[in-house]
Amino acid sequence: MASVRFVAIGDSFTEGVGDELPDGTVRGWADLVAQGWAASRGESIEYANLAIRGRLVWPIVEQQLEPALALKPTHLSFNGGGNDMLRPRASIPHLAAAFSHVLRRCDQEGVQFVLLSGANPSAQLPLGAMIQRRGDELSAAVLARTIGRPDVIRALNWPDRELSHPSYWSADRLHMNARGHHRVAARVLAALGERVPEGWWSLDASPETDPLDRRAYVREHLGPWVRRRLTRTSSGDGRAPKHGDWLTVAARS
Repeated sequence: MASVRFVAIGDSFTEGVGDELPDGTVRGWADLVAQGWAASRGESIEYANLAIRGRLVWPIVEQQLEPALALKPTHLSFNGGGNDMLRPRASIPHLAAAFSHVLRRCDQEGVQFVLLSGANPSAQLPLGAMIQRRGDELSAAVLARTIGRPDVIRALNWPDRELSHPSYWSADRLHMNARGHHRVAARVLAALGERVPEGWWSLDASPETDPLDRRAYVREHLGPWVRRRLTRTSSGDGRAPKHGDWLTVAARS
């Protein structure tokens, strides 16, 4: 088998925010995919993750895509648009065009494109109906741009109604917890044709997933998010990619 060199680009979804380890670092679905992929193949793979939280879709493309391709990967995963959908004005065709650009560059470089849609948080968020509508429109627009491309690996999480349950989400209601990230990783591995570790589709729910009351949610999560919008700052300002170069992931059963 040819060796796997997997690079992921994106925002907080791909960085792994919400799936925090005891030492404070984030893990997330892409790290889990790398682990599961190596275990399924029974050999080490190379893995890099250039995603940075808070990024809009075109800055992801402009800042992460070419450095990712310069690593000479065999596979590149891309997701974005979640942060754009939370802005007052979001052009769906403009967002979908970013996916076409990534696919075109992967074709040019001979890289296998792994397309993800994010999970759907709309049932838990203020302005949930707007987010649902925009997410549906973006999903449809992106899929329309990959018609006739059976070679594109698709891991579509937006339509997964099970993944919308609060037990898959962290206290901020915007990022998935460990349970959610494992389910996404399971879907990616299945789409790749690899073995999914037992239990990843539905880990036991953690008691820590009990939702905050409205006052605590506004104070701890919604308020800080609004302040960042007003001050035009991002949670990712000043952050570097967590795996900006190749990391060898060993095969473990």
